[in-house]
Amino acid sequence: MSGRPGRRSRLRATGALLAVLAVLALAPAACSGSEGPTTITVASVDFTRDMERLVDDFERTHPGIRVEFDFLPERVLRSRLSKDIANEHGRYDVVSIGPWEAPIWASRGWLVRLDAPARRGGYDVADLVPVVRTALSYRNGLYAVPYYGESSFLMYRKDLLAEAGLTMPERPTWPQVAELAAELHDPERGIAGICLRGGPVWLDLAPLNTVILTFGGRWFDEGWNPRLTSPETRRAVRFYVDLVRSYGEPRASEAGPARCQETMRQGKAAMLYDATSFAGRLEDARSSKVAGRLGYAPAPVLHTESSGWLWTWALAVPVTSRSPEAAWEFVSWATSKRYVRLYGERLGWVGVPPGSRLSTYRIPHYRRAAGAFLRPTLDALDAVDLTRPGLHEQPWTGTPYVGIPEYAGLGGRVAKEISAAIAGRQSVDEALERAQLFATDVVEGGGYRERAERDRQRAGGPAGPGG
Repeated sequence: MSGRPGRRSRLRATGALLAVLAVLALAPAACSGSEGPTTITVASVDFTRDMERLVDDFERTHPGIRVEFDFLPERVLRSRLSKDIANEHGRYDVVSIGPWEAPIWASRGWLVRLDAPARRGGYDVADLVPVVRTALSYRNGLYAVPYYGESSFLMYRKDLLAEAGLTMPERPTWPQVAELAAELHDPERGIAGICLRGGPVWLDLAPLNTVILTFGGRWFDEGWNPRLTSPETRRAVRFYVDLVRSYGEPRASEAGPARCQETMRQGKAAMLYDATSFAGRLEDARSSKVAGRLGYAPAPVLHTESSGWLWTWALAVPVTSRSPEAAWEFVSWATSKRYVRLYGERLGWVGVPPGSRLSTYRIPHYRRAAGAFLRPTLDALDAVDLTRPGLHEQPWTGTPYVGIPEYAGLGGRVAKEISAAIAGRQSVDEALERAQLFATDVVEGGGYRERAERDRQRAGGPAGPGG
């Protein structure tokens, strides 16, 4: 990100000061007075739009605060937020971010640290799902709290497997899934054997990245040498592309998470490997044709014991917020135990935001409504390894992404190449050769190899691995 000389250092210093002041201000307060109500603006992804349907409860219990929402597609939101904070515009008081942004933005001094306010007022930080809380932390500080959390698992039509005389293994491998997809693929009935993301944006790489990891591949080794053309990575990508081309949904090269969820909900796929958070909507009989017909199995593996990812849409307070105390009041409400119960009572228990609080899974109403996927979701979250999700150590923390600022751009470029291979416009080898060049440009331009070598020398370790 470019700017005037010294701007980044000034922002970091300003951010650190504002963060301290904001934390001091985030104490229980009435947030009302003779000056009239405070208005805060919340920027969030479309997936969290239910907050708007329930916000009357917040405004009733916080009469001094009014809330305005700006719901945006993920790519637009991420771009707009980073520009708003970096340029100190202060347009937003609450922002939705994920575990990719949280440590990066915290390291830049963009976010208010939330540990102190979260310890007050009965918020119960210890109730947050541990792996999700860890993913939203930086240097032992909590910088965002989860609206919902997810891993990934395999969703499948029990009725279609029974009709074909097939059985889902308790812990399926990817070769077994491919065999099942071949048996269940039925284009004449409009049913794909499996639905997988294949779109041209970086979030569409999440399922593929778990396949790469369980096949023994990786984006970079410990010395930040790109490994996108390694035999293991090639094998994984070829498998994925062949699977979705042979037995996937029509126009798979355009499919993102929303398309895949809708394909399954309309009964047009026998299996779907994607986010655990999809289950609530798929099991909602008011809108889903497959409610009550689904089974859930762990994320398929090859050489690892587990392979699910970890993601969360969480709420944070930027240091540029003009009303940080009111912003925290909203954040703590929208991620609270009270909100979970309010959601269930007013919007339906099956759709309650999952994966954020352990206490959610002890609520009898939710346990009944989510019985089919409750334990598989918790098992998937428990199995996530943020530091070594594959066969190798990795120099970042995270599973469906590379934890560097450049990944949004790099992932987008790589996704376009993989999508083109799924569409048949080029081979997998051609896609990966280009991806390797993109990754090389990133590590060379960002000085990652040099930093890894300096860190190794300071630690007195052996020479780093070669390219």
